[in-house]
Amino acid sequence: MTNITLSIDDEVYKKMKKFSDIKWSSFVRKIIEKRISEMEKITAEDWENARFLADERLMGESWSSKEDEEAFSYLQ
Repeated sequence: MTNITLSIDDEVYKKMKKFSDIKWSSFVRKIIEKRISEMEKITAEDWENARFLADERLMGESWSSKEDEEAFSYLQ
């Protein structure tokens, strides 16, 4: 299994610590797997006609591509 490093805001980390019973690594791993599964189901045609709801901050510059900009243009 590969390890990744994830940066989060200090305030988010403080809030996470309040819920120490949650296994955050497992939670994030499952969310990533779910998102990949969703993305794999989307066809090229779906991409051209799609209007997805997402957290704009979450889909920040490091993830942006031409396709992302087109898909999220209605948020601006």
